[in-house]
Parts: sequence; structure tokens; C-alpha cells
Amino acid sequence: MRLLLVEDDALLGQSMVTSLSRHGYTVDWLEKGAGVTTALKTEAFTAVILDLTLPDIDGLQVLRAIRREGFELPVMILTARDDIRDRVQGLDGGADDYLGKPFALEELLARLRVLIRRQSGSADENIVIGSLSLSLSEQSIRFADSPLKLTRNEFKILASLMTNAGRVQSKEQLQQSLHGWDEGSSDNAIEVHIHNLRKKVPDVAIKNIRGVGYILEK
Repeated sequence: MRLLLVEDDALLGQSMVTSLSRHGYTVDWLEKGAGVTTALKTEAFTAVILDLTLPDIDGLQVLRAIRREGFELPVMILTARDDIRDRVQGLDGGADDYLGKPFALEELLARLRVLIRRQSGSADENIVIGSLSLSLSEQSIRFADSPLKLTRNEFKILASLMTNAGRVQSKEQLQQSLHGWDEGSSDNAIEVHIHNLRKKVPDVAIKNIRGVGYILEK
């Protein structure tokens, strides 16, 4: 699960990248609003965390641009602004949630889990696809009611396939779910991870769409 963080405060941004990474997310970080829509056009993200007070463009303008370009992924506004008008404008402008600064990491994580579950079409705490059950809060996956022993990368790949069930994930998208903009694994490494996952969940159809990528059917 890959997040785009847009935050100009260097200390807070680095702290959020570190904390969210420890909880299983791959986080790419921008300190300005100008590159947001370009990033969304060229990369695949699960959600955006967007500060409103940015050095170049007001966050509400960035939010409107995201929606104007047709991107439907969840956007969480994160800001120190406490004026109710800003909150209303943000929510009316297409934000899915609003979290004021300062905030507790536990609340941010809980709100992210809600957004991701909602995007995946699940109102329950777990995202269930056939015999697989993904717990975002526990960062674990069960297969046929038994815990799966997965490496960190295997978990990220299977979680990405589950949260995007019914949609094809290219090898590049799966690589980015592991490493983001940092130097990542090769196509062959993704194939090895998929091969290992198929052995661990033999009854689950992780299909290869030749020349396109992989899909976990609902």
C-alpha cells in the first residue's frame, strides 16, 4: 500500500515517512504541491495525505486539481488550520477525511485504514477476498482462517493485490508498492515473489495477464 505524502515541514514529513513505513506502508514524499498531479499521472498510489499550507500552492487548490484531473483515490487533509470554513471547503472540494495538527499517529493510522477499506469496498475491519483475509490494523493476512507466514515484501505484494482485487497491477506498480521512488527490485524479483505466494496460497488465483501484470480476482 503506497501513500503520497504532501507536507512542507521537513521534520514532520520525515517523522511521518519513518512511522508509516514501520506500519507497512510505502511512502513517497513531496514538499510542494506543484508535482502532485504529475506524480498521480505517472505512478500508482493507494491514498494521498495532503497538507493545506504549502510553500507554492494552497493545498485546497491542489485538492481541486486532483479531482479535476479525475483521480478518485482517497485524499486525507492534514493541517494546522482550525477554521471550520477550511474544513468545509476541503470536504466539499473532494477530501475524504480531515485530520488537524497536532495529531496522534494511532489516529492517523486508524483513519487511513478506514479510507483504504472503503476504497476496497469493505466496511469491515478486514478486507476479505475469497479465502484470504487482510487485517490492516494487525498488518497480517490469513488464508483459510490460518495465519500466513509471509516476508515483508510478500505481504506488501499480496496486500496490494487484495486492495486492488479485480484490477490488474503491473510489475512496475508492484515494484513501487515495495520501494516507491527509491531504487527497487527487478521484474524478475517480482516474479519470484509471485511464485512464492502462489505456493503459499495454492487455492487463490493470482493470474498473470501476459504483457500487462497480475490480478487477484474477486
